[in-house]
Amino acid sequence: MKTKTLIPPLLLSLFFQTPSALSSSPELKLANEYESFFRQHIKQEKFLGAAFVVVSGDQIIHLVTTGHTDTSRNQRIDKNTTFRVASVSKTFAAGLTGILVTEGQINWDDPVNQYLPDFRINGDSRQVRIRHLLGQSTGLMPHAYDNLIEDGVPLKKIQEQYRKLSYICSPGQCYSYQNSIFSLIEPIIEEVTSSSYASLMEEKIFQPLDMKTASVGYEPFINNPNHAKPHVLIKKGNWKTVRVKPNYYRIAPAAGVNASALDMGKWLMAQLGSHPDVIKPELVNTLTRPRVKTRREKYRRHWNKMLTGAYYGLGWRIYQLGEHRLAYHGGWVSGYRADIAWSEKHNLGFAILLNEEANSINELTTTFWEMAFATLKPTPIASTGQSAEAPAG
Repeated sequence: MKTKTLIPPLLLSLFFQTPSALSSSPELKLANEYESFFRQHIKQEKFLGAAFVVVSGDQIIHLVTTGHTDTSRNQRIDKNTTFRVASVSKTFAAGLTGILVTEGQINWDDPVNQYLPDFRINGDSRQVRIRHLLGQSTGLMPHAYDNLIEDGVPLKKIQEQYRKLSYICSPGQCYSYQNSIFSLIEPIIEEVTSSSYASLMEEKIFQPLDMKTASVGYEPFINNPNHAKPHVLIKKGNWKTVRVKPNYYRIAPAAGVNASALDMGKWLMAQLGSHPDVIKPELVNTLTRPRVKTRREKYRRHWNKMLTGAYYGLGWRIYQLGEHRLAYHGGWVSGYRADIAWSEKHNLGFAILLNEEANSINELTTTFWEMAFATLKPTPIASTGQSAEAPAG
């Protein structure tokens, strides 16, 4: 006698979803239309590899990968291929810090030298608070000692140089983009929790959000056989595979996270409220509240025709595009580019990863959002908000 195979109810429901129900989604239609532009652009620029993901609310509605991990073309990029996300790492650093604030282990207004007594600058060091580190508003010279990061100097040694710096404005009053100073949040977190930054990121964010291939650091990246190798442009359309440089991994909060397109989709869904047990809506609102103006960002190619206002929150840039607002961050380290952005108004998120240094990532990202704003009606998140309030220090 033949036995019947029982299909679990959830799987059964997936089998019997009608194609028209899936294809009728305006978000999916947008994603499919964008894919055509994306593939044409990748072909035209002869990129070696790329991936993008589109999420709507608590669903990944489209994920596209193309190309190879290196010029040997032996390994194709897939949804689990990890890339360096560079400065997009700052969104993770702010998220982890916010979780610790929510747990009562730390406060946004705690002075930095409460945890790092050796933190000294040419002025009153007590003015610099944790929120100033993550809000790029320390009042110190922008990009201070990035040259030492490039030279491979450890963060602790760089910190000794801060006493040579003077304020260009009071903390919280002006935009001052930093990498090394931003990354002081790592020793602060480790002092408070007695755990490593990487292990806390795994415990508090990666595991709860099921980001299975995400990691922090150089060794986890290069030891993962499914990682995209970096490329630099030799001449138009000719990309050269280069080695992974470890320098910016030394400042993990600023540039140390590795993630796949699938991982980035899960991170986006968390911002849109899919995991309030991990990232509370109130925390998202805190991180994405405009704090200081970032006027120079208006001159970024392809963004400049759209931007009507640009600000920094905590680990996130806040872009005002006419009536629309995005939480955004870009990333760039040797051989990689990454962008992530989401709109509360449209309950929509987008991330793109490249394993080449390509400035046209700006065109790839802005084109997606131009298409989205032109075709989608607002469907805002009910419980969280990129508030419309004015910037605050």
